[in-house]
Amino acid sequence: MESIVISVVAPMYNESGNIDAFFSRLRPVLDRITDQYEIVCINDGSTDDTLERLLAYQADDPRVLVLDLSRNFGKEAALSAGLDHARGQAVVPIDADLQDPPELIQDFVARWREGYEVVYATRRSRQGENLVKLTSAGLFYRFINRMSAIRIPEDTGDFRLMDRRVVEVLKRMPERTRFMKGLFAWVGFKQAAVEFDRDPRLRGRSKWRLLGLWRFAIDGITSFSSFPLKIWSYMGAVIALLSFSYMAFLILRHLATGVDVPGYSSLISTILFLGGIQLIGIGILGEYLGRVFDEVKRRPLYVVRWIYGQYEPPSR
Repeated sequence: MESIVISVVAPMYNESGNIDAFFSRLRPVLDRITDQYEIVCINDGSTDDTLERLLAYQADDPRVLVLDLSRNFGKEAALSAGLDHARGQAVVPIDADLQDPPELIQDFVARWREGYEVVYATRRSRQGENLVKLTSAGLFYRFINRMSAIRIPEDTGDFRLMDRRVVEVLKRMPERTRFMKGLFAWVGFKQAAVEFDRDPRLRGRSKWRLLGLWRFAIDGITSFSSFPLKIWSYMGAVIALLSFSYMAFLILRHLATGVDVPGYSSLISTILFLGGIQLIGIGILGEYLGRVFDEVKRRPLYVVRWIYGQYEPPSR
């Protein structure tokens, strides 16, 4: 571990078309920094020839370590697998689609050598992404930062440099529902930002779909905030106050005018409204309960089918 200066961790799922360009841009950058580096590639159950292409690079360069997971566990689990097996004094997670420029690693290392333990990349612009995704991402970060005690930097992904001490703390975090951006912020340490303009994806399409992004947002909110649970106490108090006020109004009006209390339409509207509120509350409780269920089973976060390289640290 002492001899390796930088570990680059790259989760990959069906990235066959980007691998050649990824290595051709990444390795010259690392060579300019140090020759003591490793590239940890995680094949997250790819169905194309991603693994075969990675093995060709691994056979040519012993500094390439390939983790082949037994199936697709998702990016957060694959990233965690890479962090568990990285041995460098500094660790840099990066995607293989080259939206995050490898050349920025030199700036990361410069700030790291100034004493910063986490150096993260903040996007000035995000080319190639539609208005819906840009708007939803901005709303999500503002929303979660208002609800959570931990501030997650906006327009910041997984692309960053972390000191070995930071990585060791992350490795001790046992939760199965992984929201890595939140975990990166939770650990603290001395952090600095480096701004950049994000490029469009080199080839292929993003693996994230609308439903997947929605689930990812729910995971982030429920992992780092209990506010959705607490809000129902306040909402219940407000609804009870409005109900008592309306009941008092109807009683006073009946005593004053003798007009019968209107029945069917107001009753049905009230029942449907309260029923909807109750179902939403039960749904939120179910989200948190489902995460408790996943945690208590204590299943492995990922399963490594095979490790191609010189070192084989145990998986968890």
